[in-house]
Amino acid sequence: MDKYGISKMLLDLGLKDVNNGASTGVEWFETHGEILESYSSSDGNLIGKVKQASWDDYEKVVAKAQEAFKYWRMVPAPKRGEIVRQIGEELRKYKEPLGKLVSYEMGKVYQEGLGEVQEMIDITDFAVGQSRQLYGFTMHSEREKHRMYEQYHPLGIVGVITSFNFPVAVWAWNAMIALIAGDVVILKPSSKTPLCAIALQNIIKNVLIRNEIPEGVLNVVVASSKVLGDDFLKDKRVPLISVTGSVAVGRRVAKLVGERLGKTILELGGNNAIIVSQYGNRNMALMASLFGAVATAGQRCTSTRRLFIHDCMYDVFKAKLIKAYEQVKIGNPLDESNVVGPLIDKTAVEAFKYAQEQVVKEGGNIVYGGQVLDGEGYESGCYVVPCIAEAENHYEIVQEETFAPILYLMRYKNIEEVIEMHNNVPQGLSSAIFSKNIHETERFLSHEGSDCGIANVNIATNGAEIGGAFGGEKDTGGGRESGSDAWKAYMRRQTNTINFSTELPLAQGIKFDVFDD
Repeated sequence: MDKYGISKMLLDLGLKDVNNGASTGVEWFETHGEILESYSSSDGNLIGKVKQASWDDYEKVVAKAQEAFKYWRMVPAPKRGEIVRQIGEELRKYKEPLGKLVSYEMGKVYQEGLGEVQEMIDITDFAVGQSRQLYGFTMHSEREKHRMYEQYHPLGIVGVITSFNFPVAVWAWNAMIALIAGDVVILKPSSKTPLCAIALQNIIKNVLIRNEIPEGVLNVVVASSKVLGDDFLKDKRVPLISVTGSVAVGRRVAKLVGERLGKTILELGGNNAIIVSQYGNRNMALMASLFGAVATAGQRCTSTRRLFIHDCMYDVFKAKLIKAYEQVKIGNPLDESNVVGPLIDKTAVEAFKYAQEQVVKEGGNIVYGGQVLDGEGYESGCYVVPCIAEAENHYEIVQEETFAPILYLMRYKNIEEVIEMHNNVPQGLSSAIFSKNIHETERFLSHEGSDCGIANVNIATNGAEIGGAFGGEKDTGGGRESGSDAWKAYMRRQTNTINFSTELPLAQGIKFDVFDD
């Protein structure tokens, strides 16, 4: 029996047993690459297959995208925003089946799947408003009867490479802003969640056809990295590449795109920490630590990896945290009584087990969880019990990001010490402190405080809103997506000077007279 309505969900989203792997927005065309099979980590079942794109298929998409850009860049930005608004309305219609697919293919619990689709809807709303706020600046010229101003122009093709953990939202963070900026988009989704990308394209296709948008504005290419890897990054026809992935992937992207002086937005690893002060609300800190560490089975770039607890309350807080972990229900993500689903695959399970071995080898100890679950309901082999380990910040394994639910507990004595420890990792994405002491909280947010791109007070490290620019520093990559003025990354900046006099004065008062009267 199809207990969770998977068959109907696949039908509603237009997914077939075998799907083509390339689309120009309004049309899928026959692809010629290897077959990619997508299995659910929740039950191990085959969801569907994709005929991946070949390089020739990619070339067809790029040609359509180049032609579409000539049209799209000249559409007034508010009218581009209207298309984005309609995409948001279409996503509202398909929120339930798309959220279910995200949950089933990726493994996050159903409420998180719905939340990811809602995040897409929210960014369309944001982008619609942004379409009327692509502001430049005016400034005074040093030359008489001259006017100066700055404006922004569309870049061209934006390549978006997404990770499995947010298979649809990351596309929206980039694509909706790129659209209102006048760019066209080519999505290369994770090979672990290709069906989410195909379903998404099926949904937005309705809007594009209804508005007679030409082929090539919103494209997807499902292809292996050996086909669409380095050559995609080296393609000068794609001026901006936005990547969500590991630090190792980001370094390669930065190198190859940088060699051609292209632009990148890099959203890479996080090693996020919460500081629990003796002046903080302990119940709030407990809830944030639990949610931050186990939500999405620890597979968010903003997941809480490290927990610094003041020495005076360390033992009490640890005991309460263990008790909270004991109440966490683990199981099929489509069962709404569960709050933790599976890891994405068995490779992630092995990384989870390795991290535990290493922390013990370096002198730490496991205080809760860490087991791999088996038996009825856990047949996929991807379910684990979230782990709590006592460790020290300098351990090599603590310095790394393990994309799994393992939380390292550490003691601290004062705010100076804990900020130094907090910042002493290669990554710099998200951070938080729980304290009601204004001296601590303001110091945490000051120039000598958190070195992360996101710093929160009395809020968890994960669950960022779309209104703020998203991204981090150091090994996290330094890029920013989504809110605030992140739109500027998707456009090229131009300074304009207009002379409305009958003279030709030079800047800095330079005289260059070579003509006789």
